[in-house]
Amino acid sequence: MAWTVSCSRVFVIRFSASSSSGGGGGGHGQQHRSSGNAVRVNGAAHRAPLQVGAALETSINRSLAELSAPVLPLLPATGGDGDVGGEERSRQNIPTEKQTVDPFRQALIVEGGVRYQQTLVLRSYEVGPDKTATLETVLNLLQETALNHVWMSGLLGDGFGATHGMIRNNLIWVVSRMHVQVDQYPIWGEVLDIDTWVGSSGKNGMRRDWLIRGRNSGDVFVRATSTWVMMNKVTRRLSKMPEEVRGEIAPWFIDRHAIQDEATEKIVKLDSTAMYVDSDLKPKRSDLDMNHHVNNVKYVRWMLETLPDHFLQQNQLSSITLEYRKECGSSDVVQSICQPDEDSIPPQENVSMVIGPSLSPEIISGHHSLAGALQQSPMKYTHLLQLKAGDKYEEIVRGRTTWKKKAYKAP
Repeated sequence: MAWTVSCSRVFVIRFSASSSSGGGGGGHGQQHRSSGNAVRVNGAAHRAPLQVGAALETSINRSLAELSAPVLPLLPATGGDGDVGGEERSRQNIPTEKQTVDPFRQALIVEGGVRYQQTLVLRSYEVGPDKTATLETVLNLLQETALNHVWMSGLLGDGFGATHGMIRNNLIWVVSRMHVQVDQYPIWGEVLDIDTWVGSSGKNGMRRDWLIRGRNSGDVFVRATSTWVMMNKVTRRLSKMPEEVRGEIAPWFIDRHAIQDEATEKIVKLDSTAMYVDSDLKPKRSDLDMNHHVNNVKYVRWMLETLPDHFLQQNQLSSITLEYRKECGSSDVVQSICQPDEDSIPPQENVSMVIGPSLSPEIISGHHSLAGALQQSPMKYTHLLQLKAGDKYEEIVRGRTTWKKKAYKAP
């Protein structure tokens, strides 16, 4: 059930939407909208915190924390089996028993007590210049809700997703493949409902899926799915899933996929002849996660920054698939390579290059045939991040991105 951002070999994360109950379904979204701020679990009403000014909200949250902190059963001060110590665990408020309601995060455990559901508001520092969520924000929300899911399960043995059994076996989670589909980017101040759940993936893996919806509309904005395996923390080698760990997480499995019929085509490896190459990228201290590896969100940032600025200004990402091969540390030097798929470049691309930026949005939106041409077939790119290892390079992650033209809006 855990989530981590370290990478060793290939894991998958997918994002998918479904209007049925399969992904947390439209039904629960309607239920939330009809119930206002209050939700009912096991007969008890729980009201979500009000959206108020920052100062008042801080005061309210502090009071709630002081009143509610003793409620959760915590580990004794001595800790145990390599788990987080008692003092640190108390400050993190990590429970040792399953929770059904988290009033601090506005979250619930639903659907037979296995699926996680959280409501949040998109904040100002989570959006870009266009006031919409960045891809980095989307990935961070996925990671955070996955960890919160494990937190409420009562299985969290440390601060980053490992269960008690995993800690006893010196294991951590790593992601091998990830797929995210963005149908629409949330906007600043929008209220979102995020659902996440886990399922089995082969004998030794685990799948985690997500859906991000707009609470007011019920529309699915983001769909995602991922595959995880275990790695020995000391040897850095992949490990089979111990029966002890399987016994912990198997009761939480749901046989449901956020992205239906997801293609698993292997991503080709690029070389130095690619069109775009950015070398000598170096991780910063702030890029490291709690496992002391470069966070996978940073990988995506490196990939996208290789693309030309004019392309990023005119287009937005609609899908990304990542295949992780190797973890990256703080002392590694990284090279980012990118190559456009020629068969995915729309015929009108040459036309747009000729007309250039001098064509105003009013003219484009008023000229229906031209506006339609500029919004046709999405473009696709293949990506590769690799690190320098002596006189050669070793793969970190391969990627595939699909893009679509940004919609022009008349003032």
